[in-house]
Amino acid sequence: MLYPRVSLYALMLAAAGIPLYIHLPRFASVELGIGLGTIATILLLIRLIDLVQDPLIGWAVDRWPRAQALFAMAAAGGLAVGFPLLFRSRSGPHVVTELVAVLVLLFSAYSLGMILLYGRSATLAKRPEKAELMTVAAFREGGMLAGVILAAVAPAVFLGLGFGAGGYPAFGLFLGAIALLAAIVTLPIWRRPVVQGTSLSLAGLGQAGALRLLALALVNSLPVAITSTLFLFFVEDRLKLTGMGGPLLIAFFLSAGLSVPVWTKLSQRLGAKPTLLIAMPLAIAGFVGAAFLAPGNAMGFALVCLASGAALGADMVILPAMFSVVLTRAGLKASAAFGIWSFAGKLGLAIAAFAVLPLLERSGFNPGAANSAAALTTLNLAYAVAPCLLKLAALALVLTLPNEESTQ
Repeated sequence: MLYPRVSLYALMLAAAGIPLYIHLPRFASVELGIGLGTIATILLLIRLIDLVQDPLIGWAVDRWPRAQALFAMAAAGGLAVGFPLLFRSRSGPHVVTELVAVLVLLFSAYSLGMILLYGRSATLAKRPEKAELMTVAAFREGGMLAGVILAAVAPAVFLGLGFGAGGYPAFGLFLGAIALLAAIVTLPIWRRPVVQGTSLSLAGLGQAGALRLLALALVNSLPVAITSTLFLFFVEDRLKLTGMGGPLLIAFFLSAGLSVPVWTKLSQRLGAKPTLLIAMPLAIAGFVGAAFLAPGNAMGFALVCLASGAALGADMVILPAMFSVVLTRAGLKASAAFGIWSFAGKLGLAIAAFAVLPLLERSGFNPGAANSAAALTTLNLAYAVAPCLLKLAALALVLTLPNEESTQ
C-alpha cells in the first residue's frame, strides 16, 4: 500500500492546485467582482511570500526529519480549512483582504505538501535507486493527474446538481473533505525512516547538474502557467464554448495521465533528454493549433487538449524525476532543493499572471461579457502564441543538456 498512498497524497495536492491556478482567476473576477489587474497583483504578492517561504519550508523539512508526519498533516489540515473559506461567497470593503489571507494559508499548506512529497522521493521509494525513484514518480504523477481531473470536473458537477455561485462553495467543502481523508489514509507513509543527504549548497547543486534543471523548470513552467491562467477565459470567451471548460479540462488531463506510463517507459529506454525532445514539439503543435481555431470549434480544441495534455505528462514525470535522481546520486538533501524547485514553478505562474492579466484588462477584455475583436485577439495571442515561443525556448534549453546528465 506504500505507492497507492503516495498517489492519494498527490491526488489531494493536485486537486488543491487546480482551483488555485485555474478556477481562482475566473471565480474572483466573476463571483467576487475583483478586477483582473487586482487578481494579478494578489498572485504576485503571494509569489513574493513564496520567494522567502518555499526555501525556508524545504530547510525546515530537512532540519527536522522526524517531524515529517507532523508536516504532512499540517499541509493537509491547512487545505482542509482553507478551501471552504476560499470559495464562500463574500462582499464588502474587505473582500480583497480576506481573499489574500485565505490564499496565504492555502499556498503555504500547498507548498509544504508539495515540497515534502517531492523532497522525500528517496524516503517514499522502497529503495533509493533510480528504478524505484522512477516508480515513485509514476505513482506520484498518476495521483496528481487523477486529482487534477477530479478538480476539473467537480465545479461543473456541483453546478449541475443545483448548487449556487457556480458550484464553488460546494467545491470548497469537497476539497476540504478530500484533504481530511488523505491525511488519515496516508499517515503511515510519513512514519517511514527518512533518507537524509548532505547539506545543500549552490556549488553542490551546480556540480550535480541541478542548477541547469532548475533553469529549465522555470522556463518550461511559463507556457503551462499562462495557459492554466487563461484556460477558462479562452474556452468561454474566445471559443464561445459555454459550459465546456470542465469536459475539456478532463480531456486535457486524462490525456496527460494516460501518457505518463508511456513517457516513463520511453525515458527508461531512450533516456530523459530524447524523450523530452519528442514531447515538447507535441506541445508546440498544440499551441499553434489553438491559435487558428474558429469560435465554436469544440472538436478542434479537444484535439489540442489531447496533444498538449500528452506533452504535459512528459513534463510532469520526467523533469522532477531527473531532479530527484541527480540530487540522490550527489547525496544532497532533497527537501531544501525541492523548496527551490517549487518556487521556480510558482514563480512561473506569478510571472504569467502578472504579465497576461493586466494586458487583457488594458485591451478591454471582460470575462463573461461581450468583448471587442481587439480584446479577443489579445486573448488569443496571450493563450496560444506567447506559450509557443516560450516552449521553443525550453526546447532549446533541453538541447543543451548533456546526454549523460539527462539519463542518470
